[in-house]
Amino acid sequence: MKETGTIISSHGLQLHGLRNIASAAWNLGPAALYQEAIRRGEGELAKDGPLVVKTGQHTGRSAGDKFTVRDALTENALWWDNNKPMSPAHFDALEEAFIAYAQGRDLFVQDLYGGADLTHRVKVRVITEYAWHSLFIRNLLIRPETSALANFLPEFTIIDFPGFVADPKRHGTVSPTVIGVNFTKKLILIGGTSYAGEMKKSVFTILNFLLPEKRVMPMHCSANVGKDGKSAIFFGLSGTGKTTLSADASRTLIGDDEHGWSEAGVFNFEGGCYAKMIRLSPEAEPEIYATTKRFGTVLENVVMDPLTRVLDLDDATLAENSRGAYPIDFIPNASDTGRAGHPSNVIMLTADAFGVLPPIAKLSPAQAMYHFLSGFTAKVAGTEKGLGKEPQPTFSTCFGAPFMPRHPSVYGNLLKDLIAEHKVNCWLVNTGWTGGAYGQGTRMPIKATRALLNAALDGSLARAEMRVDPWFGFQVPVSVPGVEPRILNPRETWGDKGAYDAQAGKLVSMFVKNFEKFETHVTPEVRAAAPGVSKAAE
Repeated sequence: MKETGTIISSHGLQLHGLRNIASAAWNLGPAALYQEAIRRGEGELAKDGPLVVKTGQHTGRSAGDKFTVRDALTENALWWDNNKPMSPAHFDALEEAFIAYAQGRDLFVQDLYGGADLTHRVKVRVITEYAWHSLFIRNLLIRPETSALANFLPEFTIIDFPGFVADPKRHGTVSPTVIGVNFTKKLILIGGTSYAGEMKKSVFTILNFLLPEKRVMPMHCSANVGKDGKSAIFFGLSGTGKTTLSADASRTLIGDDEHGWSEAGVFNFEGGCYAKMIRLSPEAEPEIYATTKRFGTVLENVVMDPLTRVLDLDDATLAENSRGAYPIDFIPNASDTGRAGHPSNVIMLTADAFGVLPPIAKLSPAQAMYHFLSGFTAKVAGTEKGLGKEPQPTFSTCFGAPFMPRHPSVYGNLLKDLIAEHKVNCWLVNTGWTGGAYGQGTRMPIKATRALLNAALDGSLARAEMRVDPWFGFQVPVSVPGVEPRILNPRETWGDKGAYDAQAGKLVSMFVKNFEKFETHVTPEVRAAAPGVSKAAE
């Protein structure tokens, strides 16, 4: 086997049973990976420097193709209502098939960290078939110092082969695509999909499994910190604004998607950002927009003129979920360490397609746990395979159910304890629709959202006059400087008030029905935080 690269670990591919490999390129940097990706026909160079690639039929996650091995380690530790089981025998057959597939191929290896906290980080080796996948994961995870690479011994390994085709009968899958997670073997196998986001979410899954036992809270959130040293975390699913709203020029960005909350404070799981590109605006998102003109950025499914190599970020022909992956230091105000102190504010983002929720609401600790476990939003087109053009209302517990191996109550109780211990203000922010449901109303103005968030983060909103929402029972500001008062009361933005009431009742019923499965796992105080028609009548 021919081995090349910056630093080759003394713990080589034989550690993973890989044999008869044509070549292995270790820890290549952006320039070398650009060269390989273009030479191999995996991508093209855009006018201003990004590498532009296409992911084919998989333009989002394949949630239905993810499996976790059910064995002695995971039998009583995992939330099996949410995680598809795979037998150890099926996984062993899958691993054997991956090893056979790798023979005679050129592979790319990156040795990286998941987690900026020096105590709680995990060493991850990612072995890929595509050069651009190697650049993607190098951008997204934390790159060790060169001196740490020579003897890098991975704790977990991800093998990513887009060209691999799973056999449902032999491997226990439901399609030719597979994401197989084995916590006992500390191995994740990804095959049959070119969507690179599966790799980064696999690292999130690993940390979601490991950290709660250390009393560290893993979170699907972005985070930033002000000049006063007070940090804020933003929970939310794809499309709710985590990346956009945390990239604030007046605050230091800790990270845009995945974090931990430990005894020392908040820390990023990643060393990069994975931002939506579709209809990206240089006015509304200047820091993110600037990354589309940088060498080293990987752009997935962004349309490019074949002659001029100019990008068209408004063209959704290839995917609504077009994405950009770039190192976090491409954002001018990004944190050098990926760490900050304990948060003063927790923001839960939701894209309400019903047009019912106010643009911001203050939550009590019990309400915060209720809405965290509920995880209400609308999934938007392209974020995962099979979604149509219209947003679909959904409840994704902990704002990240697909990546939560353990029962939601494990994460919910950890969050509740941390909020109480550090006296954190909690907010629910609707970045979805106002003036009507999807199709009739309009998307919440980002200018208003930013003004409300700024008031929450500087502490002034917590002192503002509040009303109690009749449907949900949380507190809603009556007026905020720079925000049209009418938008703060969603009912007033609807032309047909009776239609609003009907929509609100429908949404309340969905909340109540969804929360039934959590009622035996929470305190009476949290159960009492549920919305209700009776509250509206009162």
